[in-house]
Amino acid sequence: MILTLMKRLTLSSYASICLFLLAASHLASAATEAESQPSAFGPAKPYSFDILVERAKASAAGPYTDGAAPRAEKILDRIDYDAFGKIQFRSEHTLTVGPAKTPIRLFHLQKYAKKSVGIHLIENGNSREVLFSPDFFNFPKDSPAAELPHDIGFAGFRVLETGKDTDWMAFMGAAYFRTSGELDQFGLSARALAVDTAMAEPEEFPRFTHFYFSPSEKGAVVIDALMDSPSVTGAVRFDVSRTSGVVMVINARFFARKDMKRMGIAPLTSMFWFSEYCRRNATDWRPEIHDSDGLAIWSGSGERLWRPLNNAPRVMTSSFLDKNIKGFGLCQRDRDFGHYQDDGVFYERRSTCWVEPIGDWGPGMVQLVEIPTDDEIYDNIVAYWLSEKPVKAGDAVSVDYRVHWVKNEPHPPTSATVYSSRTGAGGIPGHPRPQGAVKFVIDFEGGQLGDLKREDGVEAIVSASSGKISGVYCLPVVGTKRWRAFFDLSPFSMDPVELRLFLKHDGVTLSETWLSQYHPTEVPKK
Repeated sequence: MILTLMKRLTLSSYASICLFLLAASHLASAATEAESQPSAFGPAKPYSFDILVERAKASAAGPYTDGAAPRAEKILDRIDYDAFGKIQFRSEHTLTVGPAKTPIRLFHLQKYAKKSVGIHLIENGNSREVLFSPDFFNFPKDSPAAELPHDIGFAGFRVLETGKDTDWMAFMGAAYFRTSGELDQFGLSARALAVDTAMAEPEEFPRFTHFYFSPSEKGAVVIDALMDSPSVTGAVRFDVSRTSGVVMVINARFFARKDMKRMGIAPLTSMFWFSEYCRRNATDWRPEIHDSDGLAIWSGSGERLWRPLNNAPRVMTSSFLDKNIKGFGLCQRDRDFGHYQDDGVFYERRSTCWVEPIGDWGPGMVQLVEIPTDDEIYDNIVAYWLSEKPVKAGDAVSVDYRVHWVKNEPHPPTSATVYSSRTGAGGIPGHPRPQGAVKFVIDFEGGQLGDLKREDGVEAIVSASSGKISGVYCLPVVGTKRWRAFFDLSPFSMDPVELRLFLKHDGVTLSETWLSQYHPTEVPKK
């Protein structure tokens, strides 16, 4: 079942977090090897994840204290994108974690990340804080950074390839994080939590206040993070490994200070401007521009859903009701460079990010928020899990899951999947075109489709929430193993139309279910 709501979104939500675009593009320092650990440490303190959880719980029972204005805010406002790019971390202060000596370098504060975070190393059951000093960084003499207090603190961190200056994971700003994934290209981001996204009131952005690094038994590094906000606190553990792609096993423990109307679990944040399917805002010379092209859902009942993303004319929130969901993700399925023609940012290499619950999440919904945009610099897509049970002040919420940053969905459907979606003028070439009619063309690939012929009677099963459906048929695409489904939609009004289509043969479903939300631009005159 799909519920669609139209909401007003505040500017703070729409702007999302342009600072996080800096994390992957920030240049490393000149040296390629970490020479030594920094010598400036605080005193050793007993540490465990359970201690961190209790700290978050105790904090939730008291008032929020992190709301003060940042220190030296006017100076930090002057450290813009260009000034930040000139601040280089000195390689001799690179942190290394565990026997694998996983290298970690730290980010300087700047205009878009003004509040410092604590950086701690864990060893033998104790934590020691890395104390900030300007000596951690090289920057020009005329840099605003030279005017900052000498204990201003760090903004976040990035994890590097061993022996290289390239990074593959970054945490900076609010509770955001991302990796370069399987294809070595940063794209979409993830968050620890989404609070009141796409509501009438301003969205709340919880932030990580402290990070703790320790060795992983099987992976690259374990990162514990303490989180705080006016409405909720939390302790989150990331056990990060790299095999094919990047996999994070996440254990999150949240404690509510206040009632929350909407607490989104495992939120993913991406960018979608236009594609071959949604080109109403295509003002750029490139054929497509997006970090993700669709939302994939593996429902608790086993149904596989594919929802192409939209650059909607207004903010839209779509809810996909489910129980004990098996997984969901924002995916980049189109891997053809020719469809993007961008050899600077390589959209065809952007990660698919898949959320896999550990244990049952119970009844709830995946919510997809789509925000209008006119440029690629804004993260305008959000997807997360929302429990059916509202979160009240004093509640404790525990959730465990894996996040896969990969090329393809880690648990692909055995049935055929959507290969592409396109729209055009409705009707038949050479005949008068019906006013307001739109033709939808959806290609499927995989499963049993490659073994079927045109005369075998494959059916396209189509439904719409409103409007008239006509001209439904499907056929194999010559020279491929794909099948193509066609239908026309004649809208009854200017209201959004929810569409649903799948392929069937002899009573057996052959494909995942294609879903779409269409926004009519005109309707037939009566």
